[in-house]
Amino acid sequence: MTRRSPIPETVTLHVPFRMVKRGGRKEMQMPDGAAQPHRTDSTIVKALARAFRWKRMLESGEFVTIAELAEREGIAPSYMTRILRLTLLAPEIVEAILDGEQSPDMALGRALEPFPAEWAGQQNMLCGPS
Repeated sequence: MTRRSPIPETVTLHVPFRMVKRGGRKEMQMPDGAAQPHRTDSTIVKALARAFRWKRMLESGEFVTIAELAEREGIAPSYMTRILRLTLLAPEIVEAILDGEQSPDMALGRALEPFPAEWAGQQNMLCGPS
């Protein structure tokens, strides 16, 4: 029979990170070089889903005008038009948002700001030059 060393009661694990406020909520920021987990921004994902749903409803003829659809949804037509503009984003940007791979400063507020119609211009403005 061999003699075993005693098992410690507590184990201390040091994980280097810092807390930062982003968009009114706290977020963990890992040190440079650490693998960052992909995290989807549910706010902008929901806005994209709404935008494409509303676009489909308008294109199908279910609703004739944005004002009519906005009234049915109980929101302001001006807000609806801003959200509907998200359907004009480049497919690469939409995919990056859905995969949680958009730039850290890409939030719904920034996506709702006026952006170029050309996809390359959108890429430069919203994601930085590639």
